[in-house]
Amino acid sequence: MIFISKYIVPKGYVGITLYPFIFLKNKELKENEVLVNHEKIHLRQQRELLVIFFYLFYVVEWMVKLIQFRNAYLAYINLSFEREAYQNESNLNYLKSRKLYRFFNYL
Repeated sequence: MIFISKYIVPKGYVGITLYPFIFLKNKELKENEVLVNHEKIHLRQQRELLVIFFYLFYVVEWMVKLIQFRNAYLAYINLSFEREAYQNESNLNYLKSRKLYRFFNYL
């Protein structure tokens, strides 16, 4: 389910997924199939890890990457979850053939 909220989406971003919802900064973004697919990939990741373990894993991995890269943005884009989503967002059929826990391949 997609909602529009400029208040929930962090500054500098156009969308965020908080299971089971996708929040986008404005209604025009609902037409952006690539962005919506990116966020749907995150929904699948969150569901696989029973939501809470997704967020725990996300924070721990981000802290490790922050130490490694010493830059918050570089840490973010190098997270396994984000790498999987960014590399497959243009493939609108990706989720149909995606294997379980595929994000581990992006560690």
